[in-house]
Amino acid sequence: MKITLFIPCFIDMFFPQVGIAIVRILERLGHSVECPEEPACCGQPGFNTGYWHESIPVAVKAVQALRDAEVVVIPSGSCGAMMKNFYPELLAGTEYAQPAAELSGRIWEFSQFLVDKLGLSDVGARFEHKVTIHDGCHGLRELGGKQAPRTLLRRVQGLEIVEMFHAETCCGFGGTFSAKFPAISTAMGQTKCASALESGADCIVSNDASCLMHLGGLAKRRKMNLPMYHLAEVLVNQ
Repeated sequence: MKITLFIPCFIDMFFPQVGIAIVRILERLGHSVECPEEPACCGQPGFNTGYWHESIPVAVKAVQALRDAEVVVIPSGSCGAMMKNFYPELLAGTEYAQPAAELSGRIWEFSQFLVDKLGLSDVGARFEHKVTIHDGCHGLRELGGKQAPRTLLRRVQGLEIVEMFHAETCCGFGGTFSAKFPAISTAMGQTKCASALESGADCIVSNDASCLMHLGGLAKRRKMNLPMYHLAEVLVNQ
């Protein structure tokens, strides 16, 4: 299969190793991967803040760049939900309404692509750690992606999953939410980190690098020994 990889802007800028890991995994599975540079952002920050009109050109650019893709894989529940669920709403009534609706059916969050599209549960990974899973809000609630990462992690050799009590609780990042309401955002992140430590896990694994960026910053500042890994960084290990 020819896979088009959409790399979110924060992964491109801060966590390039996540994109590299996904390419290695997909190529290891026998697929070809392309990563177009044109759609640099999905437009979600503006959309979530209420600037729908300003988000339209960003969404249009992505739709134009991806409209001929056989399948689009996104290593982010938040960007995946934006493009899959909200592009049709944002672009309704425009000339891009139909292309956006068609693209929506070809959008896949990374873990759901492996499990639900390709039917995989074991990608031959090894990771000698006890991990707890953070369910990002958009991947969990908009895409229904709770089980896919767990299905993959259960088959990783040497890995043990320990669920934290607040697995489904928001980490407090929320894109622009963390900038507008830093005190609330920090308190939410502290609750999440405390819950992860209470689980006895060695590290946090998530499908969303944006959540991990927020939690990782809090953990570092409070000198918590709590490494953060995107799911792809776990699955690439052999």
